[in-house]
Amino acid sequence: MKTRNHTKMADFILLGLADSKEMRLVLSMLFLLIYLITVLGNVGMILLIRLDAQLHTPMYFFLTHLSFIDLSYSTVITPKTLEILLTSSKHISFIGCFTQMFFFVLLAGAECFLLSSMAYDRYVAICNPLHYQVVMSTRLCHALLLVSYVFGAVDSTVNVLCMSQVQFCNSNVIHHFFCDLSPILSLSCSDTHDIELVIFIFAGSTLIVSLATLFVSYASILSTILKINSSSGKQKAFSTCATHLLGVTIFYGTLIFTYLKPSKSYSLGKDHVASVFYTIVIPMLNPLIYSLRNKEVKNAFIRILQMKEGSR
Repeated sequence: MKTRNHTKMADFILLGLADSKEMRLVLSMLFLLIYLITVLGNVGMILLIRLDAQLHTPMYFFLTHLSFIDLSYSTVITPKTLEILLTSSKHISFIGCFTQMFFFVLLAGAECFLLSSMAYDRYVAICNPLHYQVVMSTRLCHALLLVSYVFGAVDSTVNVLCMSQVQFCNSNVIHHFFCDLSPILSLSCSDTHDIELVIFIFAGSTLIVSLATLFVSYASILSTILKINSSSGKQKAFSTCATHLLGVTIFYGTLIFTYLKPSKSYSLGKDHVASVFYTIVIPMLNPLIYSLRNKEVKNAFIRILQMKEGSR
């Protein structure tokens, strides 16, 4: 097969999720609805935390940035997906494709470490409550946030640098709805073993470090909860981390299923469903999980409404 270097390729073609016009219309309306809920939910969560002084705590500081990340990486993917579904244009420029990939990996990597920071926050709150304010200082919170974005940026930079070394064959058709690693690597006509290995090591390291932090934090939390004598005390302690644990389970479960496997095992059907859930659905679910199952957020919303009524 005739080979051409990626630098000569002006653009890619994203095939999207469906061929029939009717199915594209149904999916576009569904994704538009999900995206609107995502924007409203995450922006609403950020504003609510900013406006209510009682939510100015380390946990809600991290939750603000979780909402920002979810909103951002949904925005990186969904508008282009809607364009593909609603119009006949399936082209994305080479630079546009790699830019989408860069920001998506950056934000996903940052979310991994941010969720670990939130788990550590819950560990301190439950296992060392008397020193919570001292340990979870503003300085530490900002440092943990900075580390999350730095590690995400490192992962993303390594991914893009590795992908820039790939040589593509005559086909520029990506069998996916966004510029993800596996479907782009499948276009290569050169050996990608070393590139896949480097990407796998960095992605695996991100997951191992963040999952190890989560595991140690929640193991300590569970041990502390089991030592509590009263059932009401156990329930109260568990409720403080239940929503975060649910969000972590959904996020990491989909992430591991989608990415921790060789690109040769890439499957159009299963991976499309997992990717839709991971990129479009989860950013919508997080604000719902952290609001509907959280009394503090509900009470804050009521207080804001009461303030508005009082000002009128």
